[in-house]
Amino acid sequence: MNGKTSALTAACAALVLATGCTAGTTDSAGGTSAGQPTVRVALGVDASYAPFYLAVERGMFEKAGVNVELVKTEGGPAAAEAVSAGTAQISANADSTALPLMATNPDLRSLGVFQSSDRYLKVVLRDGVDSPKQIKTMASIGGLGLYATHQYLRHNDVDPKSVKILQSSPPEIPGMLERGSIDAYVLFEPWAARGAAAGGHVAGRIGDFGVKYVQWLLTDQKWLADNEEVAGKVFKVVAAADKLVTDDPAAAAKASNQQVKLPAADTEKVLPEITFAARGITAADVAESKKIVDFLREQKLIKKSPDLGTSLLKGWYEQHAR
Repeated sequence: MNGKTSALTAACAALVLATGCTAGTTDSAGGTSAGQPTVRVALGVDASYAPFYLAVERGMFEKAGVNVELVKTEGGPAAAEAVSAGTAQISANADSTALPLMATNPDLRSLGVFQSSDRYLKVVLRDGVDSPKQIKTMASIGGLGLYATHQYLRHNDVDPKSVKILQSSPPEIPGMLERGSIDAYVLFEPWAARGAAAGGHVAGRIGDFGVKYVQWLLTDQKWLADNEEVAGKVFKVVAAADKLVTDDPAAAAKASNQQVKLPAADTEKVLPEITFAARGITAADVAESKKIVDFLREQKLIKKSPDLGTSLLKGWYEQHAR
């Protein structure tokens, strides 16, 4: 099986609750539906993607002239990997999750930011563990989760090398805490709350130790070259939906429940922890990305840095999505 086929198969295997990975839906060019261009947007399943759920529920993409299909994944790198494999044209990913993928796929592009937070990810400690210095084992997802985990330990004068860090997926981690397999983790909702209900307690937020993430819309340069107007329409809708989520979190929570069955009450509670605001890439984003890349290289997770001047499209949002 060649490399392209392997990547496509891996991406299809990662998709859950998705529109199917079939011969008619995996082309990197997307397609058309009822005369409108079809764009598959890959994203995770949690409250941070509420603008997409709300936009779909209200038909906002269709009104803008784009047929958007949400391709729901397990989160983390799976969304951007779907773009690389051609099973989606756009993905929603955190900066520290996207950057290692940009190092291996130089065609990935960040179009801009659609939300950010230093409050949404939380530190969960197992009951009986009251200090970071008591931690012997943690679980972490890749990308943002691993970066935040290391920053948390360093902030508390704990050498990350002294802690066993197990890689896992969000749904599995609260159970690991409940079984006593780990002492702590850093993760977003609803998995932080589930850990707190399963023999743990929330001990802080990532902003407490200087971490803040931004979520980007990512795409592939080959697709973007012929579809900038379409990408701009998608981003404009997301920006409008950002404002609606901020103004009416109850409606956003209801839409999230209808789209992916997230409990509405829990979602409405955590939405204010996220800043839903669309904007272009700034010099500060590039500087923060450089810090994350330095961490990734230090951990030997990437061999070389992505070309940030090429991968992060400064000015694109202002030109195409405002």
